[in-house]
This record gives sequence, C-alpha cells and structure tokens, in this order.
Amino acid sequence: MTHSLDIGAIVAATHNFRATLGRVKEDNPPEGFTWYGYDILSNTHHLDFLLKGENRQLFEKVGGLPIADIGAADGDLGYLFESLGFDVDIVDWPATNWNGLQGAAHLKELLGAKVDIHPMDLDSYFTPPRAEYGVALFLGILYHLKNPYYVMEKLARHARYTFVSTRVARYTTDRRLELAQAPVAYLLAPDECNNDATNYWIFSVPGLKRLFDRCGWDVVEFATVGDVENSNPSEPQRDERAFALLKSRHFA
Repeated sequence: MTHSLDIGAIVAATHNFRATLGRVKEDNPPEGFTWYGYDILSNTHHLDFLLKGENRQLFEKVGGLPIADIGAADGDLGYLFESLGFDVDIVDWPATNWNGLQGAAHLKELLGAKVDIHPMDLDSYFTPPRAEYGVALFLGILYHLKNPYYVMEKLARHARYTFVSTRVARYTTDRRLELAQAPVAYLLAPDECNNDATNYWIFSVPGLKRLFDRCGWDVVEFATVGDVENSNPSEPQRDERAFALLKSRHFA
C-alpha cells in the first residue's frame, strides 16, 4: 500500500480520481455497450458521513489486506482504491451487471490496472475469491439478492469488515402496516420497485440489524438517509437507505 488514508483523505482523493476517470471514459467511448449510468464514487461521501472517531481510520487499519468490491458495476470504487495502493478484487455477475462486466474490463485495460475481475453469481453457492479480505464493499446490492442471509453469512467468514448499503422501509406502500417496529423483510412484486424484477427484499431497520447479527456481524456504525420518517418499499419519493459498517465475529 502506497498511501495511509483516513476516510476524509479518501473523499478528497475521490474528487481527483473522478476527474481522471471522467476524462478516460469521455476519450474512450465504448463500442457495443454503455458505461454504468450512476455515480458510484459518491458512496465515499456516504462513508464519510457514516464513520465516526477511530473508525474513520478503518482503511489504514486494514491497509495490508485486500478489498473486495462486490456488485461493482464498472468497478469505479475498486479502481479508486487500487489507485490508493490497495489490492482489489471486483466481484459481479455478468447476467445482472449493467453491461455484462464489459465496462469493468474496458476500464481495467484503459487504466492499466491490476484489479482482478471475478464473474460470480451471488445467488448461487459461491465462495469469495480469497480466504480473507480487510474490507468488502457491498453497496446497493442486498435488495437485489434472492438469499441475502446466505450471502451475508458467507461474507462474514471472508471479510473482517464490510460496508453495506440497502433500501429499508418503515411502512408498506399502502401504510396499512408499520414495518419499523418489527424485524421483518418485505418481498417486492416483480414490477413494484423501479419496474425491476431483480429487486427482492426490503428490510425494516430492525430486520436488517437482526440479519447482520444472525449472520455473524457486529454493527459498528449505522445510519439512514433519505425519507427517514415515512419510507416504503416501492415509491421513489419514499426511498430510505441504510448504511452500515459491520465487523465479522469470525476474526480475532
């Protein structure tokens, strides 16, 4: 690792990397596919908001261990962390990736990166590419999984820490049920949320924390953003997102 960085410094580095990455993408328009359409790098700002006290130095603490960028889209976050000196694996499944992982592969070539790209179906009985990661980045993926319990339990045996973000809800969309008071998950209809059939489980906050605990994780930091009073599983204007830093109980 060539840098020793707290999360504030990583956010600062993100600004420079975003400009570099933007130029690379603009100068090298892809043929036969499009770049991922959302700003993945903005997640560093959410982590900056999430982390407090000594946890802001988490990436310094695990600096000698690799990072897994899971559900990575075009791998922007993974390539950012490689630029900061980390050893990175990108893990995603071509069938559900925005462009079949062509974007991640093309960026690897354009950046001259050493990141390893691993096509892997998280809805199968998968095994992460390495026995141990310092950090797994698992942002915006949980509600796309058919079996989030298996995935979270598996990751706890391979990653010392993980950052998780996912949509949560306090009420059903018709407001007939309050979800926020119970450890539950709501199963979406195929067209209920963004007309996207790959959206499955929307947890309540107690349900999400129960999932983490049952799968072998301690919640170190937790915050929600968006509609933090009246969120529901499906309406875009009632979107609430949870962000968490988790520590695995499988590592001493």
